[in-house]
Amino acid sequence: MHDRSSAEQELIRENALLKQRILDLEHSDAQRQRAEQALRASEEQFRLAVNATNDGVWDVNLLDGTVRFNGPYTAAFGAPSENEEPWAWWTDHVHPDDRDRTLSSFNAAVNGSVDAWKCEYRFRRIDGTWADTSDRAHITRDSAGTAVYVVGALSDVTESKRVHEELRQSEARFKDIFDHAPVGYHELDAEGRVIRVNRTELEMLGYSVEEMLGRHVWEFVEDKELSSQRVRAKLAGAVPLQQSYERIYLKKDGTPIVVVVQERLVRGNDGTITGILTTVQDITERKRAEDELRQAQKMESVGRLAGGVAHDFNNMLGVILGHAELALEQVDREQPIHSDLTEIQAAATRSAGLTRQLLAFARKQTIAPKVLDLNETVGSMLTMLRRLIGEDIALRWQPGANLWPVKVDPSQIDQILTNLCINARDAIADVGKVTIETGNRTVGEDECADHPGFVPGAYVRLVASDDGCGMDKDTHAHLFEPFFTTKEMGKGTGLGLATVYGIVKQNDGFIYVYSEPGQGTTFTIYLPRHVGKAERAQTDDLAKSTARGHETILLVEDEPSILKLTTTMLERQGYIVLAAHTPGEAIRLAAEHAGQIDLLMTDVIMPEMNGRDLAKNLLGCYPDLKRLFMSGYTANVIAHHGALDAGVSFIQKPFSVKELAAKVRETLDRE
Repeated sequence: MHDRSSAEQELIRENALLKQRILDLEHSDAQRQRAEQALRASEEQFRLAVNATNDGVWDVNLLDGTVRFNGPYTAAFGAPSENEEPWAWWTDHVHPDDRDRTLSSFNAAVNGSVDAWKCEYRFRRIDGTWADTSDRAHITRDSAGTAVYVVGALSDVTESKRVHEELRQSEARFKDIFDHAPVGYHELDAEGRVIRVNRTELEMLGYSVEEMLGRHVWEFVEDKELSSQRVRAKLAGAVPLQQSYERIYLKKDGTPIVVVVQERLVRGNDGTITGILTTVQDITERKRAEDELRQAQKMESVGRLAGGVAHDFNNMLGVILGHAELALEQVDREQPIHSDLTEIQAAATRSAGLTRQLLAFARKQTIAPKVLDLNETVGSMLTMLRRLIGEDIALRWQPGANLWPVKVDPSQIDQILTNLCINARDAIADVGKVTIETGNRTVGEDECADHPGFVPGAYVRLVASDDGCGMDKDTHAHLFEPFFTTKEMGKGTGLGLATVYGIVKQNDGFIYVYSEPGQGTTFTIYLPRHVGKAERAQTDDLAKSTARGHETILLVEDEPSILKLTTTMLERQGYIVLAAHTPGEAIRLAAEHAGQIDLLMTDVIMPEMNGRDLAKNLLGCYPDLKRLFMSGYTANVIAHHGALDAGVSFIQKPFSVKELAAKVRETLDRE
């Protein structure tokens, strides 16, 4: 029993083990089935994920050569047919220009030791068009390092590349606009340092971009301390930004420029101030032009005033001088009153000189231009100029060769050099020298850009320089203003250089002045070249033209005292005078006069009718009528731009008996 029982028990154990193995086998098979199901589910999820992506996913089994593509890949690019070899199909779809590069890149990755490959190339779509693509893949290798499997994803980047290119072009256009904007532009960080600056501002200031970036903006302005305080306050939000303001910036070479600044704060996402955007516009030339315009307007206003005063003053001086001269003719030199009359005459003559300077400044001086050789004209004045400056000052004359002619009234050259030499004489304390030069000069556009007031063209230069005390910038700025003088009270009128300025402008020229304190001064006058032959300058010789006359003169003057005085002067010279107070009265006298009228002597500015129109009226009845105009100034009534027409005579008020006699005789004798 015992043995049987043991055998049975052993059998039971073996049977139990067998059952357990059967159960284990059944359990293992269930696990396998579950694993297979999980794998199928995972593969389905992978397939769904691969097909759900926009990229074209592909994989290559390098051991058996099989190739698979997901749905998006085949939808966009197609897939090889059953009869096509996949590798040849793919190779054929790569753009010919990209094929060698792409294949070499892929083969190098597979045959090398890397685990990843990436390449951009053009690939043919299913519709035959070319797409810009980005292909990237992962390479699986065996334990020996041999590539066995490659899975990749192909993306169509055509649109993104187009957008990227448009963005690149947009950024390039922005950079071009930024760099070549008509105004300077820079950006500051929260510490006031320059972190971006455009080319316009770099060129404006003369710096390179490396020299500006990282530096505080106040290093580039004139008032550094004040600018530093203001910029820091703005960045701290302590003061509001101004809409625009002017500031003095300094170029790299130290030259100051005037700029208009406009600013805008830059804020972060949390609203804190992170910097300042700034535009900078150079207005130096505009400010200079505005200053010159204001100066020109001021000079023009003073000129109009000076011209009007001179005209009225000349009428009064004419009466004083005329009567003084007539009285002197009737008084013996031994009588005490003769010296008094002489003093009156001298004072009136000096006053007449001042009014002529006022008229020259106002450019209302009547001129009779002649075509001149400036060398001859200046040369004839040297003796007078040497006497003017005195023995202690040497006068050097350096005439230019082959000088071009100019068309100027010779008396104006006399005025210019007289005033410049007097100015030079007064600037020289003791001994020194004055140099007068002439020369030809062509002024180009570039020079005009650097020197406001210059005009391109061909000019003759008249240069007067001295080695005197020179002048500072403030004096230089007011140099040509009338009545401005640095001389002691009673030593100067302040009209000398204003006269020079007016004469040069009246002749369409310009002046350049260079001076340094203690180094002397140089005045360079540019007179336009005249195309024509020069005339020899002639000096007036009153003695040749003071012969007495017998002709009939129609005298027209609206100022009663001058009319009476001039009538007396002419009658004492033997002329028959028909005196008229108005143009209407002159026309009536001419119509009633039975004999010949040889000369019309008329004022320019009168009520009813000006002198020029009166002459035209009378020429209808007296076609051979000679004409002599007189005035304190002409106001362009008988002159075109201040210059007399050919054959027209003019006498400047006030005039002496000798001047009147000479001019009347000259006019009557003219053919």
